Amino acid sequence: MASTSSIPVILITAGSAGLGAAAARLFAQNGYRVVVNYSNNVERANQLLDELPSLSSLPKDAAGSGSDAGNFALIRADLGSREEVNRLVQETVERFGRLDVLFSNGGWTRYRGLVSIDDNCYEEEWDRAFNMNVKAHLWLMHAAKKHLDATEGAFITTASLAGVTPSGSSLAYSVTKAAQLHLVKALAIMAAPNIRVNSVSPGLLLTEWAERFTDEQKEAHRQKTKLKRIVTVEDVADQVLTFARSKSTTGVNVVMDAGYNL
Repeated sequence: MASTSSIPVILITAGSAGLGAAAARLFAQNGYRVVVNYSNNVERANQLLDELPSLSSLPKDAAGSGSDAGNFALIRADLGSREEVNRLVQETVERFGRLDVLFSNGGWTRYRGLVSIDDNCYEEEWDRAFNMNVKAHLWLMHAAKKHLDATEGAFITTASLAGVTPSGSSLAYSVTKAAQLHLVKALAIMAAPNIRVNSVSPGLLLTEWAERFTDEQKEAHRQKTKLKRIVTVEDVADQVLTFARSKSTTGVNVVMDAGYNL
């Protein structure tokens, strides 16, 4: 049996629901110790934490119950604060002794559409979008770099189709997601040769965010995709795991939109 200190560790930000939770479940199934970051909803985070031991392929003798149980942990932190980001990474490494993968999954938007310039000129929204969609990923990478260097690990971010082509919930979101993709390429250069840096760019995902759309709108989106399907969070989590495992991929953004943008 491998010693606990040799078992890989992933930190997933914004990890208690949606794509983050799907990634937590998948990495648990594939032998990782998992740290789930959340912001406010402690009940939802604890529900996920309770699921993970039963999904895990790791030995069960390390498992327990509660937020400090076995191979899994929850850490509450505000990704909009650099101080909180630093604490998040520090607590992860203090708890588990290493960091192999950081899935930087956080982001922020407010729905404004892409029709009216007037609707997209709220300075405080631009500032928050840039802080959460660009700077937070940079601060996380900066805090984690020495730990990922030690494990020759991977830093993976959730970007968006909106960063590839003007689209999505708002102009601020689209522009800052484009900046995030540029950041990923720059970080891939700066973090080499030990750390791989990549991103996934989903189109529409049926998370809580998509509840604002009608069934008719969702079906119209599906029909516009070349594969006639809506990408699932499990699909995207699979790609995140692929990035984590790949030793030869860096500076890459994978668009996952079922061919919507072709």
